[in-house]
Amino acid sequence: MSRTSVQEPDARHDEADLRQQLCRGHSPEQGELIAEALSLALEAAAKDARSRPRGVDAALVMQRLKTDAPSLLATLLCDPWLRETLPEDAVRRRFGDEVAELVHKANWLNTFADCRDSALLEPEQAELLRRMLLAVVNDVRAVLIKLAYRLERLRILAREDYAVRRCVAQETLDIFVPLANRLGVAQLKWELEDLSFRYLHPLEYGDLARQLAETRSAREAYVQNFTEELNRLLVSEGVAAKVYGRPKHIHSIWKKMERKHVAMDELYDLRAVRVIVESIGDCYAVLGMVHSHWQHIAKEFDDYIANPKPNGYKSLHTVVVGPEGKPVEIQIRTREMHTFAEYGVAAHWRYKEGGGNRDEAFERNIALLRGLLESPGDDHTLLENFRLEAHGSDVFVLSPKGRIVRLAQGSTPLDFAYAIHTEVGNRCRGAKVNGRMVPLTYALKSGERVEILTGSRAAPSRHWLEPSSGFLHSADARSKVRQWFRQQDYEHDWRQGKAILDRERQRIGLREIEQKPLLDRYRHKRWEDFLAAVGRGEITAAQLAGQLGPAPSSVPLRPAPAKAAAAGAAKANRVCIPGIPNPVTHLAGCCKPQPGDPVVGYISVTRGLAVHRRDCGNIGRLNETQRQRLIDAYWSGTEEATEVEVQVTAQDRRGLLRDVTQTLTNERLNISRAFSYTNPNDGQVTMHIGVEQASGDRTLEIALARIRGLEGILTVRCNTV
Repeated sequence: MSRTSVQEPDARHDEADLRQQLCRGHSPEQGELIAEALSLALEAAAKDARSRPRGVDAALVMQRLKTDAPSLLATLLCDPWLRETLPEDAVRRRFGDEVAELVHKANWLNTFADCRDSALLEPEQAELLRRMLLAVVNDVRAVLIKLAYRLERLRILAREDYAVRRCVAQETLDIFVPLANRLGVAQLKWELEDLSFRYLHPLEYGDLARQLAETRSAREAYVQNFTEELNRLLVSEGVAAKVYGRPKHIHSIWKKMERKHVAMDELYDLRAVRVIVESIGDCYAVLGMVHSHWQHIAKEFDDYIANPKPNGYKSLHTVVVGPEGKPVEIQIRTREMHTFAEYGVAAHWRYKEGGGNRDEAFERNIALLRGLLESPGDDHTLLENFRLEAHGSDVFVLSPKGRIVRLAQGSTPLDFAYAIHTEVGNRCRGAKVNGRMVPLTYALKSGERVEILTGSRAAPSRHWLEPSSGFLHSADARSKVRQWFRQQDYEHDWRQGKAILDRERQRIGLREIEQKPLLDRYRHKRWEDFLAAVGRGEITAAQLAGQLGPAPSSVPLRPAPAKAAAAGAAKANRVCIPGIPNPVTHLAGCCKPQPGDPVVGYISVTRGLAVHRRDCGNIGRLNETQRQRLIDAYWSGTEEATEVEVQVTAQDRRGLLRDVTQTLTNERLNISRAFSYTNPNDGQVTMHIGVEQASGDRTLEIALARIRGLEGILTVRCNTV
């Protein structure tokens, strides 16, 4: 049965051959350092009996990618045995700061769990993990070292049990293949995919290998021969072009068969060649030459230059019948089209991974990473640009169970707690980062593991909301804290309202209260909202007394003249209370008020509403709590109650309506109605409040002056209704 060329590590490396191979292309000084690191890696492999990826094998993978000397040194020094036995300061002294930093970052990646809980690998978590790895490491060379070690891990994975093989292979497809794809490292990507596919689907892998009836090396040789023939054709016609190609590997073939629901013999792009030219005219010229030289399959021709794909992708695609009757796909494009296809919105990795929302900052990072791979030598400018881009607007941190949470740069453990769950944030009492206690104002960094310590009950602090305190960075977390306090105020208000209503009910002597008339009168849908309005002072005790009090007795429609005169006199001597029609009152015996005397009402606990003279000595001796029972009163026929509409405009804030109505009720003014509207565009609120006062009373003027002094008030004016 034919298989792809899965390479097994060779434990019998010859040190001289290895030294010559790894030092090729580097300066003598770099060669000496590589030789020293190679000796350490070979010694580690000899001492460590465990089956683990070896630094020497990973370095050979990196050498195929033509990486720089620091990358090779770091790869050799990341051998698991050296990671456990060679101190970081020793690496820094012997090989320099740059290599020590690379070793540190690559070791962080290599010690990251290589077999994660499958529940944590849904697409969103896999993408966050990829981004976290790049954000933490911020050096493309460390990512390449990790990919090289992961490839070696797969090459020796056959020695592990079934569950471990499947877990590591699935994680490779979820996490590391997309990274290799985005970096354009095809040499690693195809082998990572094929080995993972082999462990996950051994039957399908073997069946496809049999159908191909040729080894990967044979297919590579076929494409190489075809490329050389095409290149000779273009040179003979005087066309300057870059021609290269590669055969598809087994996993890619399987994915395409699954996606298109076709058999393998129906695929025409198992062997693919690209031609990069200078101009659009050259694209069509090359197309004509190809069709003249080889027979083409008409239904497989696509002109994406004349008709670009919706994402802007442009290229010519055609399939020709090559030597031995085997189909070859040829893509023809200009350098600009190729650059757009590789780095723009139509980048090859985005097409492969199924699209999704674009993240322009992340795509810039990928472009910089690939630029580092493709630039000759050490490009320190590109490397520095990537480091700046990688520390963008996000941080990626881990929960104790390994779940990745994406937060804004500058976020704190408290932001993390609210991102996990609102209740976790509300009960947060402390935090640990990487196992040590930190303050709740600590700025989190990518890759850190955060544990939240919670109390038994929710108890956020208002101090958390102060911008200068540094507790919360996220607007969403601040919103959740404000919501908690709003809920607490609401519960306090309706409890207060229930107490007020119960007191009024007991004073009047009612056993039960009908809810619907009160809800209809004050336009509330829920009884709890009505009680909260009472607790906030939007509905006063006097208004409740008027609504809950007994109905007035009926009188004859046509009273006798004598009785009518007596009724008129009684009406003239009746005490009126603003907002309470026909109140039940009695005259206080202590001061014996007479019609025409300035009077005030006092709501007693046992006898209802008592009317006193305003200069009554008992009224003057009331304490502050008892004074809250006072209510305005006047004699019918001597003063008339008028309703005044108070209009207030203010910048909206929490508790504004409560502060305004409380100011009015503190002056013992009766509120007959209240309505407010908030403009969503400028955040200004307009209130219309109906207030009853006796004619000649200046209490309202005092209340309005106090309202003008409240926070956020813009204008206050009143009109008689």
